[in-house]
Amino acid sequence: MGNSGEHPQGGLELGYARVSTTKQSLERQLDSLSAAGIPDGQIYVDKKTGATVDRDGLNRLLAYARPGDVIVVHTLDRIGRNLREVLNLVHDLSARGIGVRSLADPLPINTADEGMARIAFLLLALFAEMERTFTAERAAHARAVAETAGRQIGRPVAHPDDKIEFARLLKAQGDSLGKIAAKTGIPKTSLHRYLKD
Repeated sequence: MGNSGEHPQGGLELGYARVSTTKQSLERQLDSLSAAGIPDGQIYVDKKTGATVDRDGLNRLLAYARPGDVIVVHTLDRIGRNLREVLNLVHDLSARGIGVRSLADPLPINTADEGMARIAFLLLALFAEMERTFTAERAAHARAVAETAGRQIGRPVAHPDDKIEFARLLKAQGDSLGKIAAKTGIPKTSLHRYLKD
């Protein structure tokens, strides 16, 4: 997938599909792109890219795309990991004369079109940002309510501070990791982390 050869004349529709983990499937996105008439040779893919900056498929697509081309995605969130990244990329592509079209967003998006399609893109971006803000506010409220009720917030503590301090004392006395693990009940792998400083 993803042609890196010579670019033919005229505007092409180039597909892009991305999943963040190897457990997720590209199938739905690829089916959507194929149904839109995009040949396999013009579809670029990335897998397991959630936290990584370098996305080989997207980089190859951006290097291949020319003015007049349109990058087609299942939904806009596939081309970026957050709203700022999507907006920056769409802005950069627009400056190069390259459009972006999504197939399954609630509003039809095609940045190559003037007028309503561009407004729809900006509205969708605004709604996405608002939803992120509301989600963060709901999570903060839930944490505050839980703290008020005296419930533990976040992951449970694996090893209490007093056991870790006891392990540090045993290390200072010259005990081996095996002995410290036996006396504290803390596994050696965790002891390495606690005692490294």
